[in-house]
Amino acid sequence: MGELFDRLYIFEMANNHEGSVAHGLKIIDVVANLAKKHQIKAAVKLQLRELETFIHPDYKQREDIKHIKRFESARLNFQDFEELVEAIHHHHLISVATPFDESSVANCQKLGIQILKLASCSATDWPLMTAMAEVKKPIIASTGGLGISDIDHLVSFFYKRVPAFALMHCVSIYPTPNDRIHMNFLGKMIRRYPYVKVGYSGHESPENRMGVMAAVAKGAQLLERHIGVPAADIKLNRYSLDPDQADHWVSAAEEMREICGGDDHKFIGEDEIVSLRELQRGVYVKQQVKQGTPILDDDVFFAMPCAEGQLTSGEFGQLRAKFIATQDYVPGAALYEKTEQDSIRMVREIVHDTKGLLYEAGIELGKDYQIEISHHYGLSKFREMGCVLINLINREYCYKLLIMLPGQKHPPHLHQQKEETFYLLWGDITVNLRDSGEVSMKPGDRLLIHRGILHDFMTKSGAIVAEISTHSIVGDSYYENKEIARLDSIQRKTFVESW
Repeated sequence: MGELFDRLYIFEMANNHEGSVAHGLKIIDVVANLAKKHQIKAAVKLQLRELETFIHPDYKQREDIKHIKRFESARLNFQDFEELVEAIHHHHLISVATPFDESSVANCQKLGIQILKLASCSATDWPLMTAMAEVKKPIIASTGGLGISDIDHLVSFFYKRVPAFALMHCVSIYPTPNDRIHMNFLGKMIRRYPYVKVGYSGHESPENRMGVMAAVAKGAQLLERHIGVPAADIKLNRYSLDPDQADHWVSAAEEMREICGGDDHKFIGEDEIVSLRELQRGVYVKQQVKQGTPILDDDVFFAMPCAEGQLTSGEFGQLRAKFIATQDYVPGAALYEKTEQDSIRMVREIVHDTKGLLYEAGIELGKDYQIEISHHYGLSKFREMGCVLINLINREYCYKLLIMLPGQKHPPHLHQQKEETFYLLWGDITVNLRDSGEVSMKPGDRLLIHRGILHDFMTKSGAIVAEISTHSIVGDSYYENKEIARLDSIQRKTFVESW
């Protein structure tokens, strides 16, 4: 259910909907219009307190205790909340509620609230947190005023107890000045908890749209702000958005999403390729070259422009290929020859891409290791079928890293002598065990593969797997595909001593 949090905009009713159902319905209408205009996934957030028990009897109706008068003046009964939740769902918005006590958690269940929100002030309230976890609903936790250790405890407590869990970077200062937002910490949370969705709950002034843009740029999936509808008798506080400000706030976030791109992949369009080619140097021949003769470094020079299909100086220099002319060339003619991938270049590219995944995952190898490229259908088809093995230890026990590039598969095989455990460190991998079916793994998952069990695996975004096994023996991999099985292991492997 983690996808529920993807690009989710949460609008909290300012000042507890002013204790008015009518005002709350106005806010819901505003959010519905924003969702329709900007085509966003939006939620409306309520706050629930069972005031009969939430406030100590001796302190009820006290005006000298901060917040008590406000809570009591904004009280709604259960039927009022039913009307608001019905309106939220009628507009196809997502219902979110912050319960501040155990009775309110039960009421959220009765109301059909879709997501529970843990307020920053409740983030160490273990009785309340326990009650929230027990209802098995998606939970979002704000982290205002919490240190990294407290956030670690939150993640440890909720992550495996609830269907989906998200964290919100938050600063509990109202309004929050720019020098206290600390948006770099949001990036730290994303790196520290890669299996948890992270968002931003902002309290900066309504005119400040830099905060939400910075949050999106850092990778925030969820965004939250207080929203209200001003009226003659209603004045919004200094950190809540009015409808126009909310419109600009969403526009700023969506604009930054467009700037950042939909994911972390870089799209290179044809227009960009053409633009660069117009500035690149092409390869031209210095003197006459006859068909069938080699084209050497001394036979060419580099100059612009470079026509479509013409060799570039980069291609000629990097490949260091011994081109054989397929036609006659006169002096000054552009060189049109096809580049062929040689095994050295293919191995070098595989090594570079593998190192890139290790860098991205933050994994250091040390100095003593052996690199093994498995290419069951040849190097030219490696990116479709194969993997890279980093052999680190092979004694009575064996430890190696199995690295797969995005979209790669590994063919069905079994081991007769080796028992192995896959421990996913980074990325995703789906292992197909022929005796029990598919297992989709996420980082931190372990999978034991018994001797004699035919298995294959694949990845979508790339994977780094720690493979822990008994002693690894060359020739102990038995492939289902007869074409692969006929190959000597040296024919389907390339060993690299270092990179």
